[in-house]
Order: sequence, then structure tokens, then C-alpha cells
Amino acid sequence: MEERLTARMGRQDRLSAPDRPELWVVLDEAVLRRPVGGQAVMQAQLERLLDAAAETPLTVQVLPFDQGEHDAMGGSLTLLTLPDDSEVAYTEGAHYGQLIEDPAEVKRFALTHDRLRAAALPPIMSLDMIRSVMEDNHRGAKVPSRSERRRVAQEQLQKSGGRQLRGGGRRVPRRRPRP
Repeated sequence: MEERLTARMGRQDRLSAPDRPELWVVLDEAVLRRPVGGQAVMQAQLERLLDAAAETPLTVQVLPFDQGEHDAMGGSLTLLTLPDDSEVAYTEGAHYGQLIEDPAEVKRFALTHDRLRAAALPPIMSLDMIRSVMEDNHRGAKVPSRSERRRVAQEQLQKSGGRQLRGGGRRVPRRRPRP
């Protein structure tokens, strides 16, 4: 247990390192609402999540309950881009963990991740939902409509320089005018 805790804390430290990786997280709403470890532990975890989103290159989105069933239910999905630009996927459930290196399978998992991101609340609304859960106002919290989410997401893209996102979530470089 100590070894696992040390490894996990090392990964968190990595997020504040100068060469930190870009991290984009889609959390099922159940992660916010299922009290694991008691109210004080949940409060601390949600505060840490908000702090990390403010301090690091971390994008957090919440997939609300109203989106229904999705392909990653019952486990987690991690997509990694390695230094050589190859990609791998790692899936994990209660009783298994599997590293996927086959490019065709990784592509299928990347599509799953893209669909989750598309169905999730935009980042700013996601952080608002996390704050609402922390304040225990979630019972009355209204999940915005798809059109409202789309409007906010478009505003965020425009504020960030108007660049588009491509499938893997990395920013598409601006085209330079030809001389």
C-alpha cells in the first residue's frame, strides 16, 4: 500500500514540474457524488481537484448523469502519447488493468474518449458543478441543456484564441499565411 501511495503522490508532483504533461480528464458525475471516505475526505479531494485545475495544465470535464450509459462505465480509460508520438491506451476496472498497444484498438479507445468529451459539460461548467457539489447545493443544481453547453464551449474556444481542437485533444496550430 505504501508503494502504491508513493507512486500516486509522485504522479501528482509531476503535474507541477516544468516539463509536466498535458492532462485532460473526463469524470463521471458519480465520482463527485458517491461519498467515499466520508464527507471530509470528499471535500478535500474536490478542493484538490479544483486547485489542480487552477494551477496546472489540467482540463476537467464532468459527464453528467443525464447523458446515460457510456462506453467507459465500470472502469477507467487512459490514453497516453509517448515521447515518440506513439499512443497507447490503458483500461482499468475493479479487478483488471490492461495496456493496449495495437494502433487499431488504441484508435477505437481514442474515439470513445472523444465521445465522452463531447457529451461532457464544458470545462467551466464542470468546475462549477464540482463547486456546487462541494457546497452541497447539488440537489438543486440544474444541468445545462446541450445547446447551453455548446454555447459556453464555443465561447471558451473563442477566448482561447479561436483555435480548434482536433481528435486527440491537442490544439491545431494556426495556419500561417503563405508569403
